[in-house]
Amino acid sequence: MHEILEQVDDDVLLRVKVVPGARQEKFAGVHGDRLKVRTNAPPEGGRANAAICAFIARVVGCRARDVTIESGRTSPEKTLRLHQTDIERVRSALELAG
Repeated sequence: MHEILEQVDDDVLLRVKVVPGARQEKFAGVHGDRLKVRTNAPPEGGRANAAICAFIARVVGCRARDVTIESGRTSPEKTLRLHQTDIERVRSALELAG
């Protein structure tokens, strides 16, 4: 998972490929250099973005407001910023969940 995660100061960047409108929220493996994440939220009105941030926060064990979209707000390929955490914590949580 090294290529999908990057430590930047006190934050971690996580590269994801989002699939909105799925039956359930779950990880669907690695797609190139991104973690593929399915969400049941539709892409309209930023609902899928909010759902992905909340889902990642639950998996990692942090507050939803600590996960923000760094880039790709309107694209399925996004980079999320997980504030005030370390790469080992995120990696462990993703491996346990995935």
